Amino acid sequence: MVAVSTDSPLFHPSMTVGEAFALHPGARAVFANFHLGGCAHCAISEFETIEQVSEGYGIPLDMILDALNSLPAPESATKAS
Repeated sequence: MVAVSTDSPLFHPSMTVGEAFALHPGARAVFANFHLGGCAHCAISEFETIEQVSEGYGIPLDMILDALNSLPAPESATKAS
């Protein structure tokens, strides 16, 4: 059996945007709320890390991570097997 900590955040600075999108369906909305990824002049690469996006667009890393880590657990993770 493997112990899994529920205290550690799901999203972290070195995670790529693509990994964030794959991890939680609400991640796209979080980036969109920061006006990232929605148009040609603010496009983000799914290969960039969350930290790189933060630095590149001048958005405090803590703000992005707090928003991502505040997402509710995805429905599939909360349903009983």
